[in-house]
Amino acid sequence: MVHEIGEERDRQAGILDDGSKSGVPSGAPGTYASGLPFKVEEIPLLSSVGRVLAEEVIAGDDLPPFDRSTVDGYAVRAADTFGAGESSPSLLYLKGEVGMGEETHLDVNPGEAVKIPTGGMLPEGADSVVMVENTALLDPVTVEIRRPVVPRENVIRRGEDISAGTTLLRRGKRLRPQDVAALAGLGRSVVRVYKKPRVAILSTGDEVIPFWEPLSPGKIRDMNAPGIFSAVVEDGGEPDFLGIAKDDVKDLEDRIRQALNRGYDMILLSGGSSVGSRDVTLSVMRDLGNPGVLAHGLALQPGKPTVLGVSKGVPIVGLPGHPVSAMIVYRQFVRPLLAWIGGESIRLGDEGRKLEAGGEGQEKPFLRLSECYVEARLGRNLHSSPGREEWVRVRLEREGGEWVAVPILGGSAMISTLVKADGLVCIPLFSNGIPAGEIVKVYPY
Repeated sequence: MVHEIGEERDRQAGILDDGSKSGVPSGAPGTYASGLPFKVEEIPLLSSVGRVLAEEVIAGDDLPPFDRSTVDGYAVRAADTFGAGESSPSLLYLKGEVGMGEETHLDVNPGEAVKIPTGGMLPEGADSVVMVENTALLDPVTVEIRRPVVPRENVIRRGEDISAGTTLLRRGKRLRPQDVAALAGLGRSVVRVYKKPRVAILSTGDEVIPFWEPLSPGKIRDMNAPGIFSAVVEDGGEPDFLGIAKDDVKDLEDRIRQALNRGYDMILLSGGSSVGSRDVTLSVMRDLGNPGVLAHGLALQPGKPTVLGVSKGVPIVGLPGHPVSAMIVYRQFVRPLLAWIGGESIRLGDEGRKLEAGGEGQEKPFLRLSECYVEARLGRNLHSSPGREEWVRVRLEREGGEWVAVPILGGSAMISTLVKADGLVCIPLFSNGIPAGEIVKVYPY
């Protein structure tokens, strides 16, 4: 069952001018995807992990649905155990036993106890449970209590975990295994989720060949498409590799138009490393129709030769040809955009991704693992040119009880620099660099 969601996302953002060189503004993904339709489907609960909720989940039942014991022991009135000890135990009349998975009609009066298993229904009148290890059965009807308990000890009350009528999960939440477990506890067998964004991936370049083919002089295997394909899968999308286009305007335009006609939610172009490849990509994107190219070039290093556009309401991103540049542009721009059009509520904007609680009544953004960071001391000076945001690959080493971020040298064509890296350090847009010894934020990648 598929529904079209016509509402606009509840975020607004700044506009990228056609042909301008831009940084990576906090609202860019929101602007890029503004007004896109969102599709919803119902799926079985057991298939829902990693999917994005398209509904508010309000508990219809209390969890647990009855007062229950958290240990094996004896249900008692706490007042009957006060002062009990090894040398002066309390003696209680054993009235009966609660069966596992059964409703009990027993009640506990002063001076009485009822045997109860872990998870068993607490009898009427009991307010606590004494662990079996702190008791002794003297005869079939007398139990010795050797340790006192307080009211509600070893008991979980009805609705104490989740109360009926409360909001358990918000729309836009990417479901984790613990979320699925909670939904199962509430009896949900199906959930409404946003459909996974379908992403077309198209490589370009006369020098690029499929990665499974043997090399010949002047050729290079396609690394970008498999890397981006894997990233899309990891981020909850459905990628589709459409092959490798030559540095030919007609070939590339035909392939993109075919992708547009096939209903993809996003198109990612992985450019060749030559100037000719970039020119072909830009020319085709300009001819695809309004609004066409939104930005050509980002104030981002690596990643400057990126092209952003929209055609027929579909975002199109022309990624740089060098693999490190392509992966970093994906992290900085495509990942939040993919989350956005996939219905996920995300935190956009500053890179200080420590999630802080909002004020009362405020909607809090969801924190993703990729937004966390590790603080480390920079191992050497980092120099940069003001006017661009630079992301430096680093590895983490433990020295003297603290983390040290050691920059990994190498150009954006060297995928090994990302393979060896534990994460990325950002040099801000208008900074000349970061001196050695300064505490920096390392974003795992």
